[in-house]
Amino acid sequence: MLAVAAARSDVVDVWLAEEPDSYDAQVMRARVLAERALRAHRQEHPGVADLEAGARHTALLAARRAQQDPVPWVCLLALAQIDSRQVLREHREWSSEPMLPSGPWGLLHEVNRRDPYNREAFHRVLQFLLAREAPQAASLAAVFDFGRWVASWAPVGSPLLLLPVYAQVEQCRQQLANGRVDPLWRRQWVEEPTLTYTLKAFAEWFLKADPHLRSVADMSHLAYALWVSHNFVEAAEVFAATEPYASREPWGSVAEGRSTLDFGEALLLRARRESLSFARTHGPRVGPHP
Repeated sequence: MLAVAAARSDVVDVWLAEEPDSYDAQVMRARVLAERALRAHRQEHPGVADLEAGARHTALLAARRAQQDPVPWVCLLALAQIDSRQVLREHREWSSEPMLPSGPWGLLHEVNRRDPYNREAFHRVLQFLLAREAPQAASLAAVFDFGRWVASWAPVGSPLLLLPVYAQVEQCRQQLANGRVDPLWRRQWVEEPTLTYTLKAFAEWFLKADPHLRSVADMSHLAYALWVSHNFVEAAEVFAATEPYASREPWGSVAEGRSTLDFGEALLLRARRESLSFARTHGPRVGPHP
């Protein structure tokens, strides 16, 4: 978040000018340059190649200077989505999981051996899989395969258990973007294996993780998945834990008529109202959670 804000100013350049030997300033510059390159890529700016090259060079310098720091490698993973044709060799390596396509698996390994189960790194891989040049169905299948593969071995308390939920939300987002509105839109959330992954994320992440480490974004996605699959008591627990905060996503992307923010906000308020109302009249689940 600091890099996103700093990317709009010259504060890091000023910091480096005052402390040219500061590693913290150098790695923050790598973060900022990566964010600027990604923003230029989203805006289809003609100078994106130069921005990407500069960000990559800065990240590699930081990686050489502090070999145990995962952040420079996270920056390199973030930049991978710009290389949608997988021109660079490091973006077309093969995973140990045979179901997954070629990708920046070596970069993910570098992050993981320095900071196991780094949330941002795995979400950057999701973004890469969606950005690569491939049929939409193939990209979505890769996202599902990746999310389920990671959730099969992610430890208790890890937000990576939510990756299948993020994959399912992406499918909903793409369906709406393509003008396909399913009248039975909740059905896919109560089918297997989606329901099992949702309940596993609730039981093994939400209930077991340190509450201070649970992000609002992750809780918002889980609350949506629980509500839409009619697990209202569990959804109410998650909604209560997010207070007094809220996240625009996934509500703004999965609501019909999402051309304005009002639809997403209305869906969020509806889900929260229904879940809390149900929980008040039905009480907590008896016995252990699933």
